[in-house]
Amino acid sequence: MYETSNKPLLSRAALIWLTLAFALIWFGQLDLRHLVPTDEGRYAEMAREMLSTGDWITPRYNGYKYFEKPPLQTWLTALSFAWFGIGDWQARLYTALTGFIGVLAVGYTGARVFTPRAGLFAAVALAASPYWNLLGHFNTLDTGLSCAMAVTLCALLLAQRPNLPKRQVRGWMWLCWASMALAVLSKGLIGIVLPGAVLILYSLIARDWGLWKRLYLVSGLLLFFLIATPWFVLVDSRNPEFFDFFFINEHFRRFLTPSHHRTGPLLYFVPVLLVGFLPWLSVCWQSVRHGIRLPRQANRFSPAIMLLVWTAFIFFFFSISESKLISYILPVAPAIALLLGVYLPMVTRVQLNRHLLGYAVLCAVLLAATTVGIYVMHPGDERTPHALYAAYGAYLYSALAVTLLGLALAAWLNRRATPHATLRALLVYAGTWFLMATIAGNGHEVFGKASSGIAMVPAVRAEMAKLPTDTPFYAVGVLDHTMPFYLRHTMIIVENPDELAFGVQQEPAKWVPTLAAWSTRWQQDRTALALMTPATYDMFAAQHLPMQVIARDERRVIVAKPSVAKP
Repeated sequence: MYETSNKPLLSRAALIWLTLAFALIWFGQLDLRHLVPTDEGRYAEMAREMLSTGDWITPRYNGYKYFEKPPLQTWLTALSFAWFGIGDWQARLYTALTGFIGVLAVGYTGARVFTPRAGLFAAVALAASPYWNLLGHFNTLDTGLSCAMAVTLCALLLAQRPNLPKRQVRGWMWLCWASMALAVLSKGLIGIVLPGAVLILYSLIARDWGLWKRLYLVSGLLLFFLIATPWFVLVDSRNPEFFDFFFINEHFRRFLTPSHHRTGPLLYFVPVLLVGFLPWLSVCWQSVRHGIRLPRQANRFSPAIMLLVWTAFIFFFFSISESKLISYILPVAPAIALLLGVYLPMVTRVQLNRHLLGYAVLCAVLLAATTVGIYVMHPGDERTPHALYAAYGAYLYSALAVTLLGLALAAWLNRRATPHATLRALLVYAGTWFLMATIAGNGHEVFGKASSGIAMVPAVRAEMAKLPTDTPFYAVGVLDHTMPFYLRHTMIIVENPDELAFGVQQEPAKWVPTLAAWSTRWQQDRTALALMTPATYDMFAAQHLPMQVIARDERRVIVAKPSVAKP
């Protein structure tokens, strides 16, 4: 119906081996980088504290109530820690797993709704996109949300296939409703608001009212509330302040006002998509145009229009929001990948040659830009020395070299007079970009190791082992997002609550409001530890406050009371 051949490009055995190789690379890199501020350290520490305290209802961060997001990822990361131990790859396991599931869901849906080849290339397009690849290996909430929303979209498309037995329609729609509930437990009301708005817009644009008869609204809503509601009821019963902060502050105020200091221009997400789907830019317009021209199914449902509406509305929704982060529009990626998957099997040899040549030129430009950026524009400073930029440059050069080799191999395959040579060349091209983003992304460890503070951990842990278990550990004027996780110890906030302002407001006895009050308290403590910036340390050292440096780097200094420090 949608392409000239419905025959699978790869045998079942070849597809299994390709999936296993992809899984090996996808999951094998989880421990190559240390956690970096802010998201990675924050969500790992929240899960560690949940496991440590045994409180699975009230999320806490650094010991303070933290209601900015629902707990699904915190729950599952805490389980990862319980099963596999506490560490970097365990903290990223949930994110990587949801990213991997998203690729499989897109591939399965493309194969069933369109053709086997469309499914293969949809999965390949998503995996090869730097946007999905990089965020799939970064410990943040948006990949988990995007996976749940991808399953929501895919289940809806699978349920709307014509001539499907009623039992299967009901099963797919129940999966759709259940995944919407998981999306709400991942990041809040957008898990149902966005799919609901897309459904209404699709019905208006496509004039497809019959869809509503196949949604199983009553049983679906019942399932949705059975999954999504219990935690909200329990957390609100234990924390009366939860409702206003979570629903009013974190949804309406965040969307309508710049109070969260994450503003950006209206076109903020345009470069995000351009870079995030860089390997496919030359075929994006053709994919959209082809999608618009696709005929409807026998039941009048149009998967292509649904995908286009999904992409356009979510992009528009976050573009007009007063709160913007690069990861916010990640839920559009699976829909874009499905549209690409339908079109890519139709690419001709001549088209692919032009495509490969254009990206070879782009790689040359990126090579020159990398050299200029490292050796001209980034001389380095005390916080980030030039040596780090040079070390990262080696990863970028390696990534670009792999890309050029992959482009050459794809061009060679495309010239061969064998069946499916062009499609196999496309697979090589996609694999090339997947490897490129993987190498460049993991190379960030040269910066991440310093920002994580991991080099300080052995000395600080050794000092902590000598002290009583109730020794206070202060975070003086700064909220460090990685050290609590790596030290396995929460910190008492001093003066600057940062994003823990709500938490210290609810439990004011658990923080120190001013530097002066902390200085007095420090001198009264029998034993104590403190983390601060180098500038803060210099200020207190000039005041002759008794402090013994335990460890320091370019970003932080950790001190102890002299009475407990080594002479």
